Amino acid sequence: MNVSEFLKKHYKHFNAASVIDAAEGYKTHLNNGGKMMITLAGAMSTAEMGIILAEMIRQDKVHAISCTGANLEEDIFNLVAHDYYERVPHYRELSAADEEALLERHMNRVTDTCIPEEEAMRRLEHTVLKFWEKADQEGKSYFPHEFFYQILLSGDLEQYYQIDPKNSWMLEAAKKNLPIICPGWEDSTLGNIYAGHVIAGDIKNVHTMKTGIQYMIYLADWYTQNAKEESTIGFFQIGGGIAGDFPICVVPMLHQDLQRTGVPLWGYFAQISDSTTSYGSYSGAVPNEKITWGKLGKNTPKYMIESDATIVAPLIFAIVLDM
Repeated sequence: MNVSEFLKKHYKHFNAASVIDAAEGYKTHLNNGGKMMITLAGAMSTAEMGIILAEMIRQDKVHAISCTGANLEEDIFNLVAHDYYERVPHYRELSAADEEALLERHMNRVTDTCIPEEEAMRRLEHTVLKFWEKADQEGKSYFPHEFFYQILLSGDLEQYYQIDPKNSWMLEAAKKNLPIICPGWEDSTLGNIYAGHVIAGDIKNVHTMKTGIQYMIYLADWYTQNAKEESTIGFFQIGGGIAGDFPICVVPMLHQDLQRTGVPLWGYFAQISDSTTSYGSYSGAVPNEKITWGKLGKNTPKYMIESDATIVAPLIFAIVLDM
């Protein structure tokens, strides 16, 4: 019995049934000629979701990604420094002194996983700075993901690879030149490092790095070109936050601010979140709330799965991939 068969046999009710519904809805959307955007919040790259997301990219099951700056860089951190990562399974029992000891060793903890500063962050900084400075000196500017694509495709990091490169979603995305939206990139390790190099004078023009407004313009062009009434774009949201809210707003922006009323709404929506509906919470907002903002329609297929995305997303992707 393969994964898909097991899930369809046992996942019959409640959140389990929603997993099947969302996965089958995803497949139906693609089979009808639609495209799919996946959004990544949280620390999905450090959770190594790249193993199955890379396969989704290879098989053309995802056509654009919106993610935080952390997810953008942490997939590459894992690619070049995996052997130096440390797992802390009993992280709930750590004292403040234990946390300070990790700090002294330059081990940055993300729940149960510690990212090594020197082998991951500084190793990547050494390489990325060369690309930043080159663009700066040439008077050119690029998006954060475009710099990463240049670096990955150059082969400069290959000597440091510590995982099978086919398990890096960023590397697979680079090979396909997959559209990526990375709003709020400044809120990331390399965003901080970039700011430091601007302050230090290593980067003369802060606009060598393109920003969020330019990302929205880029997304508006991509959405307008690709969203058709007969082949709409779906929205598969992992978590919430800026990775989800920023790109989903492109539709009301096109309709309300640019008066492009002929652009279709998002044609499918699914969200995995462990955030419950509460006062003003975006991550916990039910899909129907998005109708009032002009993001979804009353007939848009909508799925809400209240669970841990690191458990649920790979299962949905397994069904989509017929695993």
